[in-house]
This record gives sequence, structure tokens and C-alpha cells, in this order.
Amino acid sequence: MLKPGLKSDTQTVISIFMKHHVELAKANGVVVGMSGGLDSSVIAKLAVDALGPEKVLAVLMPETSTPEECMADAKAMAQEWGIEVLDINIKSMVDAISETLGCDNQGSKGNPDSPSFANKFAQSLGNIKSRSRMVILYHLAREKNLLVLGTSNKSEFLTGYFTKWGDGASDICLIGDLYKTQVRKLAGRIGLPEKIIQRVPSGDLWDGQTDEAELEIDYATLDRILLGIELGMADSDIVKNAEVSASQVAHVRKLVARSVHKRRLGLIPKMGARTIGQDWRESSLHQ
Repeated sequence: MLKPGLKSDTQTVISIFMKHHVELAKANGVVVGMSGGLDSSVIAKLAVDALGPEKVLAVLMPETSTPEECMADAKAMAQEWGIEVLDINIKSMVDAISETLGCDNQGSKGNPDSPSFANKFAQSLGNIKSRSRMVILYHLAREKNLLVLGTSNKSEFLTGYFTKWGDGASDICLIGDLYKTQVRKLAGRIGLPEKIIQRVPSGDLWDGQTDEAELEIDYATLDRILLGIELGMADSDIVKNAEVSASQVAHVRKLVARSVHKRRLGLIPKMGARTIGQDWRESSLHQ
């Protein structure tokens, strides 16, 4: 059956990549927001193994909907690995931004009792939380000369399941070319606790939120379909080889198509000889 595998040298490639770019940037190390979830835990462990704990800063950024158990797990792992930990509660920051933008429950227009209102309100608030966390990470990165490690995976990037300029932002995204199911395999390989590996994927942006409920598909099925799309397979072949339905393939293709803008820099009309986002090529010679 068609499904993503994990290459034996995955950790080695990621480690070399990370060391190279930290050295190239002349950075003192890296900073990562730890949530107690799978992706951020994998990122933190990869960073520790590659750079050493003295070059990794972990930041916990809880607020009202953050499960205490997740924060406790994140802190326990960071302490076990010898990472410096900062605990910054973002509730007051989120409240201030929400009130200023009129995104608080009282300031929003519509019927607060309707499902559509509740969903829209939750998503707006979730984006504010995600972007608030990235403001903090980039502030610390500049203050301490660190690079920000992203925690989004390939499944999230391709379906647009991330907040633009929030959790989708980073200096280095170590698992950006690994599907969620591959990240889970990597977690087992590098020795993450089984509790973290099996935790239900969630951004914890509001009570009861889960990734798979929002995506309307489980990650195992999603990743098989995405791999088929990546390989340029026809829908009929994906249905057969990934053992999925045609409606599931159509659903995933729709997610990928409507999130193209989230995977690009702001579009720039071409005026010069070489244009950023089109034919400009970055290299160390430009630094």
C-alpha cells in the first residue's frame, strides 16, 4: 500500500542541515516553542542532539485553553534534556489584541449562540494566539541571537493547516518535508516518550480542538493521499494504491489547492532583472 516511509539517515541529514545554517547565520543557537505535542517535542530533541542543550532555548507559552498536562510534559522533557526553559503566559497579550481588534466575544458581530459564530470566533482567536507566540519567539531570537525553529510538518503545510505568519513562520523548519506519520516514526527512533507519540494531535487553540476533526480526515489517510499527489499520480491510481475513496482524494486536493497562498511569500509583480519569489536565488555570497 502507498504510504510514506522514513529514510534511515533522516536524523543525520536534519542534524547536518541545522548545524550548517546555525553556523552560516553566526547564531548562538536556536529557540523553539514547546507545547508538549509531537512536532515541537521532536524538534526540541533533534536540536539538543545536534547542537547540545546549551544552544537550545525552549519556550512554553500557555494560555486559557492550554492543557496543564501538556505544559508539564513539555517542561519535564526540556529539563530531562538539559534545555533552558522560559514559561511565558500569553493570556494578557491575547486578550489585549482580541479586544483591540474587536475579536472578543462581546465585540464580535453576530449571534453568539450560533455554531457558525462560535467557529469563526474560535478560529480568529486561534490565529491571534498563534501569531502572539511567534512574536515572542522572534523577540527572544533577536535578543539572544538565536534562530527560530518551526514546528509545522509537510502534512500541515500542504493542506494549509497552519496560521500564516504564526506557527507557519520560522527561520528553519526541520520537519517541513516530513509528513505527520513520518514525524511520528522519527519520534520513536529518537526516543521520545510513548505518551507524546500517541497524544491526539491538537494545537490546543480552543477547548476540544483536534487536527483531524478540523481537517475532516485522519493523518494516516491524509498522508497516503498527499504522497500520491506528490508523486504525480492520477486520482484513480491514488484511490487504488492508497486504499482510499475518490471523495477523500477530492477533499485533500481541495485543501492543497485553496492553501497555495499560505505557502508563498507575498506576490511581487516582476519589474527587475531578478525578482524575489520568482528567479532570485539566495546564496551565502549575498550575505
